Amino acid sequence: MSNHHTYKKLEIVGSSPNSIEEAINNGLAECSKSVKNIEWFEVVETRGHVENGAVGHYQVVIKVGFRIEGS
Repeated sequence: MSNHHTYKKLEIVGSSPNSIEEAINNGLAECSKSVKNIEWFEVVETRGHVENGAVGHYQVVIKVGFRIEGS
C-alpha cells in the first residue's frame, strides 16, 4: 500500500418527501450499495419538487468522495 491516498468524486442527487437531511442519507445509502470506500460528501445544491403548492420532495445534489482502492 502506498503512503498516500487518491480520491475520486461522484455527483449524485438524493431525494426525500420529509427533509433535506433524509435526502442526503437516502442518496448516500443508495450510492454505498455500489461504491466502495466512501469517505466524505459535500452539498452542492438544494432544491425541491413542488406538488399542489407545497414541497413534494426535497432534492439535494451531493458530491461523494471515495478513496481509490489500493491508494
